[in-house]
Amino acid sequence: MLGSKLLLFGFSILFFSCQNPKRELVWEENFDSDQLNEKDWNFELGDGCPELCGWGNDESQIYTKNNLRLENGHLIITAIKNHDSLYTSSRITTKNNREFQYGRMEIRAKLPLGKGLWPAIWMLGSNISDVGWPLCGEIDIVEYVGREPNMVFTSLHTSDSFGNTKNTRKDRIEGIEEGFHLYVIDWNQNKVDFYIDNKLFYSFAPENKTTETWPFDQPFYFIINLAIGGNFGGKEIDDSIFPEEFTIDYIKVYQ
Repeated sequence: MLGSKLLLFGFSILFFSCQNPKRELVWEENFDSDQLNEKDWNFELGDGCPELCGWGNDESQIYTKNNLRLENGHLIITAIKNHDSLYTSSRITTKNNREFQYGRMEIRAKLPLGKGLWPAIWMLGSNISDVGWPLCGEIDIVEYVGREPNMVFTSLHTSDSFGNTKNTRKDRIEGIEEGFHLYVIDWNQNKVDFYIDNKLFYSFAPENKTTETWPFDQPFYFIINLAIGGNFGGKEIDDSIFPEEFTIDYIKVYQ
């Protein structure tokens, strides 16, 4: 496993250095400890109530700390249906701890498989507590819904386009659920580019940049979660799939 990590990391550095020779690695999370570093990460717990019941999307899961573990250099979130017929999972963020404005963000991850699952790697504007969503902005580095196998979503949400956003790209990638893949955004003051396995899939660069169309001139923080059901994940949940795992190998930020 270590050899494959080093090989992929070396290729990533070579590819990236050719594209952005002046940038440096400013933060990396390799999940090599026994426990999550809570100086960098926050757990978001419960069902979102009372402020955001169903986490704003009518989701079915309750988030706990117990559904997350670190093992063999991986962060693993396990979605479970327990004996009380409750769905549980985990959601973590770097809010107020690790926030970044511009750069290249790389996440190597393995997606879970099954109808009703909705894993996501995304970012929110750090001013969300002051201005709310969607004015704070949202960058969905990758989303996947188990009811649509082999499909991945890359999206942005702004005041000009939120909810069923027009700023999105949906792509079929055969076998995307098999093994680890590299999900990347390259973000500067002009645009956000989305890559999967170093292939450019989507670029967002509005000509008229206002607070409604471009809230991306400020720090953003990471969110990693595995939702179940919901408006986007789908109301139909295949209970035979549980437990199912969402695995993150590493996160790297270059600026």
